[in-house]
Amino acid sequence: MFAKKRGHTCLIASSMASLVVLMMVLYCTIGTQLQPGSSTLRQDYRPLYKLDQTWPRNPEVFTGDVFGVAVNQYSEVVYVAQRGDNVPKVLVFTIQGEFLMAWNTTTLEMPHGIFLADAASSNPTVWITDVGNGPNGHTIKQYSPSGNLLQVLGTPGKAGSGMKPLQFDQPAEIFVHESGEMYIVDGDGGMNNRLIKLSKDQELLWMHGEKGQGLAQFYIPHSVTVDSAQRVWVADRGNKRIQVFNSVTGDWLGTWGSCFTEDAPYSVRLTPDKKYFVVVQLNTNQISLLDAPPVGRIGQCTVVSVIQLADEVKPHLVDLDLKTGALYVAEIGAQQAQKFTPFTLGGL
Repeated sequence: MFAKKRGHTCLIASSMASLVVLMMVLYCTIGTQLQPGSSTLRQDYRPLYKLDQTWPRNPEVFTGDVFGVAVNQYSEVVYVAQRGDNVPKVLVFTIQGEFLMAWNTTTLEMPHGIFLADAASSNPTVWITDVGNGPNGHTIKQYSPSGNLLQVLGTPGKAGSGMKPLQFDQPAEIFVHESGEMYIVDGDGGMNNRLIKLSKDQELLWMHGEKGQGLAQFYIPHSVTVDSAQRVWVADRGNKRIQVFNSVTGDWLGTWGSCFTEDAPYSVRLTPDKKYFVVVQLNTNQISLLDAPPVGRIGQCTVVSVIQLADEVKPHLVDLDLKTGALYVAEIGAQQAQKFTPFTLGGL
């Protein structure tokens, strides 16, 4: 009788051990079982996101090179900017993946960065940087949610460095704070290497505009975001680093470079829980999540998770749904946008 109980106990223990091993294997590999040519998670980091293979439901509507993406978490829509001859420059989807509409506007030449402002208001707007060299290029444009042009920053068709009148040369991205203040990185390979802060009334508040490798100097500043601790984070692409500034004074606060020895940061965004920065590296086809430092400290960057995309996907810019935490990625090489959702397993 004792032998039977002991054997039964051993069987249960063996089964439990097998279950634990199975769960460990599942935890390590989940996120790697994705469709061919999509993405995998490096197993030396803990997985934080998984690919939503159902988004979008009509991938055939992508007809150009996808450069930017912006999310309105309140109206639950996603704007995707693409380039190409005779293609709509903006596609609009629901967060569930349904295709809603295309902007067949002639006022956009070559969209680069795209940003959703005043999302919680009754009048949200979409800001798009235009790096084209034609009569509408070198500008930043504000649109209604349906694609009606509302205003233009810069001097259309004229690249320059002036502030009165305001000029840009291939402006890369804009971040519009809830206060209405604007942070602009200018430019994407042109004559300018500037971080500009404008007031709500579009008056210059402060600027860093020197090309170089020194502190507060830039070489192709490519993306900008602002956190709740009055810090501005800039993806200084050509220098393979992220630089940090005080949003009020413009003072330089620090630099992150140790995470970008293989490839430059192209895009920088903060997760809704303020725990991580999402950084895209185009040439290594990676999306990295970095620990966000506490208030009053910059320190050095620490990578906590990596989404490894397939070769030649070329992720460019990202945005996050600030309600659900979902991550949307604009991919130039794959000519698509993809959605990743926060990963959880048994509370882990």
